[in-house]
Amino acid sequence: MELTITPSAEKFISRMIRFNGGEGFGFRLMVSAGGCSGLASEFTVEAAPQPGDSVVETSGLKLFLPAESRLLLEGATIDFADTPLSSGLTFVTPNTPSCACSSTSSAGVASVDIASIGHKH
Repeated sequence: MELTITPSAEKFISRMIRFNGGEGFGFRLMVSAGGCSGLASEFTVEAAPQPGDSVVETSGLKLFLPAESRLLLEGATIDFADTPLSSGLTFVTPNTPSCACSSTSSAGVASVDIASIGHKH
C-alpha cells in the first residue's frame, strides 16, 4: 500500500498512542466515503487490530486500517494541521473529487478534528 505520513502527522499519532495506550498499541484509522470533502474519518488507539484490519507500519508506528480505509487512502498523504480555527489530521488523496459546498476547500483534502477522537479502555 502506498501511503505517506508527514512528520507532523507522525508526531500527532505517536502522542495519541503514547497517551492513550502505550508501547505496542496501534492507531486504528477508519475512513469512509461521505462528508463535504468526500471522506469521513475517525480513529482510536487499539491494543491489536480488529478482524479484517491490515497493519501498516511506518516510522515505528502501527496503523490498523480496515479494508474500506485502505482503498480510500491508497496513494494518500496524511498530515496534521493546527490552525486558529481547527486542529486535526488532513488527508490529501489523488482521486477525491473537489468539494462543491465550500469555496475554501481544496480538492482532495479531508480532515478529522481532534474532538472526534475515540478512546477505548
